Amino acid sequence: MLRLRTSSLVARVVLTNGLLFALGTALLAFSPATVSSRPLVSEVVVLVVGLSTLILANALLVRRALQPLDRLVADVETVRSDAGAERVGEPVSGLGRTLAVAVNDLLARIESGNRERDLASLAGQEAESARIAQELHDGVGQSLTALLLELGRRDPPDDDLRERVRASLDEVRGVARQLRPHVLEDLGLRSALAALTTDLFGHGSTHVKRGIAPGLPELDEATELVVFRVAQEALTNVARHARADTVSISLSQRGDHLVLTVADDGVGIGPGANGTGIRGMRERAALVGGRLEVARRDGGTTVTLDVPVRRP
Repeated sequence: MLRLRTSSLVARVVLTNGLLFALGTALLAFSPATVSSRPLVSEVVVLVVGLSTLILANALLVRRALQPLDRLVADVETVRSDAGAERVGEPVSGLGRTLAVAVNDLLARIESGNRERDLASLAGQEAESARIAQELHDGVGQSLTALLLELGRRDPPDDDLRERVRASLDEVRGVARQLRPHVLEDLGLRSALAALTTDLFGHGSTHVKRGIAPGLPELDEATELVVFRVAQEALTNVARHARADTVSISLSQRGDHLVLTVADDGVGIGPGANGTGIRGMRERAALVGGRLEVARRDGGTTVTLDVPVRRP
């Protein structure tokens, strides 16, 4: 198909030039104009004017034939600079429309392929997290449980050591829960976020404010998982590093986008900070076409996730 279109374009240019040359030949053959063996100035002027007319007519006709391609190239350059967010304009008819439709179809296939690749990457990350969580539960968790039972049979009992082993077991179980959020699978995003704040701040002095709007749209699994993971990372950072008195989490819909905000009044993120946690949140957001912003404010940090709503 592409070869035929290229040949057709070449044929148009050749035909245009051929018609002009034929017209020029006919004018020379049937006009009273002659050229002396020693051309006069007037004859040279006539030849120059005729040649210039042919060149100008050729340029205008070829330009008209190829102008749709020039516009298409300009549109493609714009699309490339906009990271594929837009499609090229489609002329009403002609070769330009055929090429524009083909380019738009190619762009749609590229975006679809990127989407499938990103979802596969997200699924792979979650599968690896689930595997590690299962190994922690079956390996380290069971070993600590067996050690705790063995310590309980000692006489006299070593209460201090038992408490340390129990604390380690609780920590392993907590890490396993973070790696594989069963509450998200079982109860949904709203309950998962509530359980997350309870786990992190339920036994501390940090006050939690929740602002999850009612009537939020049902999300596809990938988007829901990304929102939860970003909230988990942001809240964990607050619990570990912020030394905040208050942390707030809100989830609302703005048009066809869902916006998650986690804000605290702690010590604030350092200037230019871009650690593993922040990079991980940005990468997860990008997997579902979202955007993440981390901003330092007076007395704290604000993390904002903006993702398009994709219904299941």
